[in-house]
Amino acid sequence: MILHLTKLKLVLTSIFLLIATSAISSEKKITYFEVLQNPNDLDLNMKYAQQQGEAGNFKQTISTLERLNMVYPDNIEIKMYLLSVLVQADSPDKALTVIDEIKSNEDVTEEDLLTVAEIEQELEDRARPKLWSFVAGLNWGLSQSNNVNSVSTTRLQMSSDALDVFTTPMHDRTYSASSDLSAIRRIGESSSFLLSASASDSRQVIETGDDVEGYTLTSSFDTQLGNQGISIFGMLSKSDYIDDADSFSTMAGLSGFFPSGDRSTFSYSYTFSDSKGNHNSSDTTANESNAIGHSITLGHDYLLTEIISTSIGTGYSISENKVGANDYETFDLNFRINLNLPYAYVSVGDAVSFNEYFEFDSSNNSALVRSDIANTFDVIVLKPLGDFFPFLDPNKLVNLSVSYDKTISEANIINYDYVAESFGFGISRSFNLR
Repeated sequence: MILHLTKLKLVLTSIFLLIATSAISSEKKITYFEVLQNPNDLDLNMKYAQQQGEAGNFKQTISTLERLNMVYPDNIEIKMYLLSVLVQADSPDKALTVIDEIKSNEDVTEEDLLTVAEIEQELEDRARPKLWSFVAGLNWGLSQSNNVNSVSTTRLQMSSDALDVFTTPMHDRTYSASSDLSAIRRIGESSSFLLSASASDSRQVIETGDDVEGYTLTSSFDTQLGNQGISIFGMLSKSDYIDDADSFSTMAGLSGFFPSGDRSTFSYSYTFSDSKGNHNSSDTTANESNAIGHSITLGHDYLLTEIISTSIGTGYSISENKVGANDYETFDLNFRINLNLPYAYVSVGDAVSFNEYFEFDSSNNSALVRSDIANTFDVIVLKPLGDFFPFLDPNKLVNLSVSYDKTISEANIINYDYVAESFGFGISRSFNLR
């Protein structure tokens, strides 16, 4: 949240009070052991509180100031500084208690009372339900793949019914970045409207022709009917490729979930999609990828323990293309186990897709209708940056991720028999703009 003017004033006031109380800056770091040895030393403890506050350790700062407030109950400077930290740490109940103490203090000045009145208004505004809330996110990623061009394991391919040599599997590095902004509007007690926009950029080191920029606009209406959550959504997306033709797609659908007991949740969804390639002079066959799609999914999440949860899902989709050889249907099965461990969040999953095409494709093999099975295994590890560097991310809003995935595709046409592995690293940051 962007600092309110009142909060900014409080911060400045806090700094002034600290400087007035003690010569703080450029002093040696105060240890907790020193504080334990001198619990009533006002100067020492105020220095310690400031150092902890600068490091983002609000708990230690508040604890120290609360203890000083008990030892020096008439010290208005301690109370004002404690109040400023409580506001920053978003502790309204404790802040209101300190406000009452300040108001009843005989040494309180008119300026102090004015500041306190502004803080009370700020806390009241925070407590009032907001009709609109805003959330933003930034993401950056790096991945290394050993087969970005999906070359067959035999290094061979069928081309117009003839056996030909495939290209060499390409090792490549991909850099990606994305940003998003969402606005949520509360409607009544159990409904909301969401509008979200996102932009992404993906760049490869070698295969630069696959570089692409993406733009997405999403809207949804979410509501609660009994114990069931329902969402009606729509999405517009555009992909701008460096070499290949651009594409545009629209999606609309319905999704929902409902609990079954305290630990079990079922989910479902239906999605309709319409995608079109940008037919132009540089790619005269782009519109051959135009397609209408339908998909349904069913899922089940189960909380085994406070640490372990599982999810299993299945789905069916069908794609009807302008060129019949591209028509296909897919059956999906997936399973995932999530471990919310003390040192990291770990997620392990496996997904299998059965793809069945409807017509012969003479560009590769006119004697066989394509059929393939793709199995993808992946591992994701998440860790807040604040666990490593508390002073950089005290509220743990920055997440680091490390991932690995391996895809094995088996097909009746050798073009689509391949194995690909990739390793990835990512950084994400969320912003609650309110």
